[in-house]
Parts: sequence; structure tokens; C-alpha cells
Amino acid sequence: MLSLRKGRYRARFAGTQAEVLAAQRLRTLAFRGTAESDLDADPFDDLCDHVLVEDQRSGALVCCFRILPLTGGREIARSYSAQYYELSALEAFEGRMVEMGRFCIDPAVKDPDILRVAWGAMTAYVDDQNVEMLFGCSSFHGTDAEEYLDAFAMLKERHIAPKRWLPKVKAPKVFRFAQKLRRKPDARLAMLRMPPLLRTYLLMGGWVSDHAVVDSHMNTLHVFTGLEISAIPPARKRLLRATAT
Repeated sequence: MLSLRKGRYRARFAGTQAEVLAAQRLRTLAFRGTAESDLDADPFDDLCDHVLVEDQRSGALVCCFRILPLTGGREIARSYSAQYYELSALEAFEGRMVEMGRFCIDPAVKDPDILRVAWGAMTAYVDDQNVEMLFGCSSFHGTDAEEYLDAFAMLKERHIAPKRWLPKVKAPKVFRFAQKLRRKPDARLAMLRMPPLLRTYLLMGGWVSDHAVVDSHMNTLHVFTGLEISAIPPARKRLLRATAT
């Protein structure tokens, strides 16, 4: 059972439906800007394990995400991401996989340790379950690609998925940044506009699809993101495992 305590935060699995509801409420606030909006919930919530990161001093929920374990690529069609990306290439992946989704942090809490604890919890889970690939949808806020052109240009230049795993287009509305962009990225602007979760994936050797899905329902642009655990640099693995213990 997942349980990690670091500093003022602890990470654990939700154990009750009430705790899953608390995660859904935090997601609603983080993704839609108000807790008064329709609850962020979907049928995948019943299939996933939900990870909660709480402030041990106040008991407040400050971060959450959900994980969907798969025995291998042959189950990729069960994933949330498969609704938006044609993922048949990944059916050949033989190792255990985990889809990480709906990651969010309370917008009112600004503490980089929260992200570190969340990744520490995921690292502990990956090691315990012998997971060989993490994947999911990494989201940019809003649907205006013009705001993120340097970030997308950097993804095109440095981080497109290997051809053997490259997702194909499935969603009706996409931004094909690998085809359309001809600009040289401004590295500083690119990293400023890159979502923190995606930035962390990339620092570990992650890769992305060659297009972004325009998701009007969630008010996001998102890219399919994959991370092969064997590709994580040894120094980065040591840092992650130090956080996970």
C-alpha cells in the first residue's frame, strides 16, 4: 500500500469514495478555475487508483492524480489517452505500463516540494510494481496554441517520440506542431511556458506526440507523453529514489 511522508507532506492512495470525491473537487478547482463548476469526474475514476498528497499539518488535500495500471501495451486501448490518440504502435510494448492522469495541485498552494513528493510517490509505485513505462496526456492551459509556440517548437526539436512508439492522429481537432512550426525555439521562453509536469517528464527523458489535441471540454491543449523507465538518467533515478524513501 502506498504511503510516503516527506517534510510537511504525505502521499497515499484514496481509501474511500469520499476521498475520491475530494480529489474530484480539487480537480474541478484546478482545471476549471472554480469549485462551483460541474464536478470533474468520468468513468475512468472507477478504474483507477487515486493518489492524494496532503499537508500533514492541516490535513488539506494539496495535490492528486490517478493511475491506471496495464499489464502491457496490448491493453493500451483501455486507457484514457486512447480516446484522443491512435496508439496501436504501443501495443508492441511488452512491459508493465501505468497511465498517470488528472494530475493537479491546489492553485492557492505554491510549494515545489509538493511536486517532488508526488513524483516520489510515483517512483515508489513504479519500483514496487516493476513498471517499465509511464504515459499520459500533458496539458497546456487554454486552447490557443499561439501562447506556447516556443514550447511546441522545443518539443519538435528535441522531444518527439521514437518512430516505433509514435502516436497517430485520432482526435477531430489537433495542432500539428511538428509539421507547422519552422521557428527556432527560445529556450528560456519555452521552459517558462512548459507545464511543470511535462517539464519533469522531459528532464527524465520523456517524449511526446508530434501533435497536440485541442480539448475544448477541458479547455486545454495536450500532448501524449511517454517515459520509458530504463531511459531515465542514473543521476535522476537516484534523486527520485531518495525522495521515494
